[in-house]
Amino acid sequence: MDQLIQTIAVYALPVLFAITLHEAAHAYAAKYFGDSTAYMQGRMSLNPIKHIDPFGTIIIPVLLYAVGSPFLFGYAKPVPIEYGNLRKPKRDMAWVALAGPGANFLMALLWMIFAIMLGTFGLEEEFFMRMAQAGILMNLVMFAFNLFPIPPLDGGRVLTSMLPHRYAYKFAQIEPYGFFIVMGLVMLKLLYFWMAPVMMVAHAALQLITFPLNIFLS
Repeated sequence: MDQLIQTIAVYALPVLFAITLHEAAHAYAAKYFGDSTAYMQGRMSLNPIKHIDPFGTIIIPVLLYAVGSPFLFGYAKPVPIEYGNLRKPKRDMAWVALAGPGANFLMALLWMIFAIMLGTFGLEEEFFMRMAQAGILMNLVMFAFNLFPIPPLDGGRVLTSMLPHRYAYKFAQIEPYGFFIVMGLVMLKLLYFWMAPVMMVAHAALQLITFPLNIFLS
């Protein structure tokens, strides 16, 4: 029980930031490209309460932790987007979808910089170092998971945007079953074969970006 409480304490802030900024980024991108639906409903907000879904944000991560899943993830309330309101719906749909994972990549970068600064200035307090590592991990998990090319995940919307109209329409019909497909892949631990390489590449990119900072501060 003590270990679970410590884990929750370490992960709470990184998870809240990861989910909140992911969803707010979708809302911001949608407004930028012409759809104010999410903005009008208050979803372009940094208030976590506006984005938390009790089942997806709390229950699913706890269940995955209980069954020993190699990856913990969850989801927030979907940001309402009227794609018909976008200036160029098919093209802009991809940018709106990419905004969420993009925000996670940026947050992972900021957590990595935070960890570097802690080490540089000798502030290697275990709790904050673990929190920084949790921030990097959770955002890389959300980045990779949401880019999986099955709708309604962001990667599915990006792929739909890239396909010719005829195939895009057929592919989009998978959406009602997408959640069950993904959960099945998670339970069978097959999603690992997508998550691991995407996270590895993203982490390598973060290390490349922060390399000059490491050199400068060393």
